[in-house]
Amino acid sequence: MNTVSSQAEKIKEISGVNPLKCMKCGKCSASCPAFDEMDIKPHQFVSYVQNENIEALVQSESLWKCLSCFACVERCPRDVKPGKLIDAARQLVVRQRGQNYLTADEIPELLDEELPQQLLVSAFRRYRR
Repeated sequence: MNTVSSQAEKIKEISGVNPLKCMKCGKCSASCPAFDEMDIKPHQFVSYVQNENIEALVQSESLWKCLSCFACVERCPRDVKPGKLIDAARQLVVRQRGQNYLTADEIPELLDEELPQQLLVSAFRRYRR
């Protein structure tokens, strides 16, 4: 799983998304409530996966700024689901780092006044498995 190509394939497999369906309309990014906080916007994220530029995604702030609200998924006219790609990349990074899953006891340590509560709920649901 070390090659960039296999990482891109793993992201596609985890997400169940075909990024080649993207027509670059930008509706996903336009609907994103975290748009201003992201260095790689949802529509750009799809392109990065298409082009197998996974290292940039792994280093991206967007990977952790995404709220997982899936507004981008709802707005996509081609059913590309950029939020699911972002979530899959996030899961890949967590798995590669060998980190333990999030437990309820860890949540108070993560609290930050600027951190959206929705992100914590989403992370807990996703990473407690």
